Amino acid sequence: MLAPESTATHVTKNLAQGAIQSWVQRLPVVLRPGPALGYDMMRAYLGIGLFVRGVLFVSEPELLLGYLQDLGSWFLPYAFVHFVAVAHLCGGLMLATGLLTRLAAAIQIPILFGAVFVVHSSGGLLNPGQSLEFSALVLALLLVYFVFGSGELSVDRFLRDADFRRSTVVETPSLIPELPPRSSRHPLLIRAVQKS
Repeated sequence: MLAPESTATHVTKNLAQGAIQSWVQRLPVVLRPGPALGYDMMRAYLGIGLFVRGVLFVSEPELLLGYLQDLGSWFLPYAFVHFVAVAHLCGGLMLATGLLTRLAAAIQIPILFGAVFVVHSSGGLLNPGQSLEFSALVLALLLVYFVFGSGELSVDRFLRDADFRRSTVVETPSLIPELPPRSSRHPLLIRAVQKS
């Protein structure tokens, strides 16, 4: 039979849990642990990974050229390598910051579709390099961000909120002709703008 916990241990655990809960409650809503924060962190990680892959393709283009030797022309493989590198660099940064997330994902989807179904499909599942599994995971995540957007902690959300705040300011005419129109943030006017 186990010995009961001492009251000092019990009190210490309660104090620690209370301190953590107090700390979490002081965080802004978008930084509190939960599914929304995980969604944003996954987007940032995906973007950083694609950016690093773009840097790799810029520094060592022969990695990607090895997959494209069957195209037959000399121009098409080099053009494709440059497109993929720039798309990974720019799209990765855009995904990491949450700027134009759907556009960034849409640019990446055809590239990853080709990686999954053309380049890595011959290797099959469960090979030591796991290129097919990783490419399929990245493709699935890109589809999720293309459909659902960037999340709460993103530049897209910041710009959308700033645009909304700007649109809720209503100018009212001044009763005194010498004074310019006033800007007001009356709660009823804000609700009316939100409903429309």
